[in-house]
Amino acid sequence: MDAALYVILDRGAARGRDLADLLEAVIAGGCRMVQLREKEWPSGRLLPLAERLRARCAAAGVTFVVNDRLDLALAVGADGVHLGQDDLPARAARPLLRGGMILGVSTHSLAQARAAQADGADYVAVGSMFATRSKADFQLVGPDLIRKLRAEIRVPLIGIGGITHDNVREVIGAGADGVAVISAVGAADDPRAATERFLTLIRAARDLTASRPRL
Repeated sequence: MDAALYVILDRGAARGRDLADLLEAVIAGGCRMVQLREKEWPSGRLLPLAERLRARCAAAGVTFVVNDRLDLALAVGADGVHLGQDDLPARAARPLLRGGMILGVSTHSLAQARAAQADGADYVAVGSMFATRSKADFQLVGPDLIRKLRAEIRVPLIGIGGITHDNVREVIGAGADGVAVISAVGAADDPRAATERFLTLIRAARDLTASRPRL
């Protein structure tokens, strides 16, 4: 799992683009982990698209995760499922997953992140880092929550929410292992170029963080 840049494919943020075309662009840009997020379509309608995206990711060696819908993730042979605080709890979902399947959990507090790790999450998403229009009821926690969690969360920490080229370095500098983005790539004029730019900035931020003296 390479979650340095975790691109979330969402029809609502894709400006009318076909998600298969968007996936091609982010793969070409170097992204190696994507998530299918769909809040409106029922699982039966979403199934053919999920199968198509899953097949392309498998061929490209890209990790494919389904948001919220454990049944759909299992049906298409996804690499993982991502659950929010209002979805099936991680402790209940973990026994249902295939061996080796990734479980990600969205968290918005110290207590939620600790619980996600204890309940078997393979990565913990933390947000919202900044104000975002991708989720109307977002909870703004900022990069400071990443700093507070870094010393005790052993699994990868993924910053999410309002992350752009202008602020991604702040999130990585706070200790995040990677960032998840939706509209910053999906709504970009050139998703491939946006993906490439994110990866360049993430690498630079990691190099800068590694070079800082420890106090």
